[in-house]
Amino acid sequence: MKNLGIVLIALGLLMMIYTGFNYVSEKRVVDIGPLKIDKAENHPVHWSPVVGGVLLVVGIALVATNRKKVS
Repeated sequence: MKNLGIVLIALGLLMMIYTGFNYVSEKRVVDIGPLKIDKAENHPVHWSPVVGGVLLVVGIALVATNRKKVS
């Protein structure tokens, strides 16, 4: 459980710092013999920094409860 807590802490911090990303895909618009025209489409993926904060708190709680059981 301690390892899962550490992963959640790291993921939560990253999600609070980076609130999203974009990826680009290409779509063929025209394909007439030797004439080919492609269009780049931007696909944004966003999340709330609150989600990162929740993951951070859950990760800290998992690490803290694991330390209490070991002691």
